[in-house]
Formats: sequence, structure tokens, C-alpha cells
Amino acid sequence: MKTVACIVQDGFAPFEFGVACEAFGLDRTDDGIPNFDFRIVTPDPGAVSSKMGFSINVDADLSFAYEADLVVVSPVPHQYWAHTDERVLDVIRAAVARDAWVLSVCSGSFVVAASGVLDGRKATTHWMYAQKMAEMYPRIDVDPDVLYVQDGRIITSAGTAAGLDACLHLLRQELGAELTNKIARRMVVPPQRDGGQAQFIDKPLPATTSLSLAPVTDWMLDNLRLDLTVDQLASKAHMSPRTFARRFKADHGATPAAWLARQRIIHAQRLLESTDLGLDRIAYESGFGSAAVLRQNFARVLGITPTAYRARFCCTREGMATETAESAPAALVSVA
Repeated sequence: MKTVACIVQDGFAPFEFGVACEAFGLDRTDDGIPNFDFRIVTPDPGAVSSKMGFSINVDADLSFAYEADLVVVSPVPHQYWAHTDERVLDVIRAAVARDAWVLSVCSGSFVVAASGVLDGRKATTHWMYAQKMAEMYPRIDVDPDVLYVQDGRIITSAGTAAGLDACLHLLRQELGAELTNKIARRMVVPPQRDGGQAQFIDKPLPATTSLSLAPVTDWMLDNLRLDLTVDQLASKAHMSPRTFARRFKADHGATPAAWLARQRIIHAQRLLESTDLGLDRIAYESGFGSAAVLRQNFARVLGITPTAYRARFCCTREGMATETAESAPAALVSVA
């Protein structure tokens, strides 16, 4: 992925627009991260008004978006959901037809839905608008509970910060775990929140809860190779298993087992990128036990085999020559 077009229209949301600019528009070459040719485009160049009462001047029309490797769709106000500019819809259809990436943030998913490319697919949007999307587009499988969904090369995300999670998820596939972690550190955000995490918590616990669990999660990360159980983790947190599981999910939006499985995948990604260790050793270090279990989980979550991932992202000559290429991975249908 080298070129990124971010589509803005009147009434765009500044935060969600800023997420795309932050993720794909900054020069990070000092950190060894390649630049993207990032351009802001609009159907009619000139002043484009935001929903916050100010405007930005956009010089580029939609021409660049027809060639971009990634098309980012910013949110538009609800009164425009049923009346999306046909020129924007044509850009989205063309992007999907040529197998480019399409990523929507928050209610930008309504623009993508209007193009028809989400019919028969799974998608998400902000939980406040999920029912409306399901009613307007009954052929879309709308999941109101997750942070983001990837179906093929289309990514839809929930509101505000979930859009940033979706951008990091895409960058992880294009740049690998190590470079994406560098980007996340610059942003001072977690490098990966799994798409299946909940958008919100019905009954939040006190803010101090996360502090009480921080030593436990740190210990989990240091001991990924161990067979960790909820009873064992609860004991370290000085809680009952039921209380620990409830508080953990409230803090992290996932069960201890799901969170741990994701961290093991991330650790395996790092080892595949930065070492020449064989798959059996990486499986052991990541807590998967065997190369076969690693392959199964890696392909299920990322839609690619560990060997294919290493061939694409490995930073060491030894690692790139460790194993021969495996068969092509199956397409990732949904990450949620």
C-alpha cells in the first residue's frame, strides 16, 4: 500500500477525519516507517464545511481516489445517509472492483453501504446507528457490538477511537507488527485492540480497577509460554475467579482467555519479524505449544500463515531464508 485517498464531504466529523490524517498522513521516515502518498479529496474542490462550524480547503477532486491503494471514507451527517453523492459511490465501487482497500470510520459506513459493496457482508458502525443501518440495508450483517470488522479488503469501524484501532489493524497487515507498534507508540495508544472487543460497557466499574489489574496483565505478557488459567490469574489479583473475570472484561473489553490469545498472536508476529527462530520455538515462546497450533490460530486471526507472514515482514536475512513458502493463505472473511 503506497497511496491513500481520504474522502471528505460537507458535514465531516473533525476527529474521525483527523484519525485518518494521523494514521496515514504523517511523515515517520525518521522511525524507519515508509511514507504514504496521502491526499484529501472531495467531489467539488474548495471549502468543505465540518459539523463543528469551520471549513477546510480541499484542492483535489476524486480523480486520485480512483487509483489509490486505500480509500478512507469519513463520516457524514445523518441527513445525508440516504442521499450520498453518486460520484463518491462510484469511487468506492471502483476501489472494491480493483481489490483496493476501503476503510470507513464511524458513520462513514453508511456511505460505503450506499454503494452496495457491503451487501452480503458483515459490517459495523457506531452502536447508536447500528439499528438504523440494519433497517436501511437489510442485506448487510450489521454487528453493533464490535470495534471494527474486516470483510475481505473492506474495513468498517465504530465511533471515534475505534476508527484508530481499525487503521492500526490495517497498518499491521501492510507494514507488520513492529512498525505498527512504533506508530502506536508515537500516538501513545495501545498497538492493537482486537476488533471483537465490545464498543462500550453497560455497567462500568470504578476507574481504579485497571490499576489493580495492571500487575497481572504485565505478568501475563512476561509469561505467555505458560498455561495460564483464570483461577491462577485471579489468585495473583487477590480476587475470586468470578470477580476477576468480570473486572478484566470491563477493563479490556474481552475475556482473559481472548485477550491472552491475542497477545500471543502479537508476540508471535514480533518473533517472526525480528528473529530467525523456527516455528516450533516461536510456538513455544508464544504459548501455542506446537507449530501446528500456531499455524491454525495465526491463519484464523490474520488470514495468513506464519511462514507467509515472515516472508513479507521479516527484518533478518536468516529469518527470510528459514523456511520455504507455504501454500497461499485463505482470504480473511471477518476479524470480529
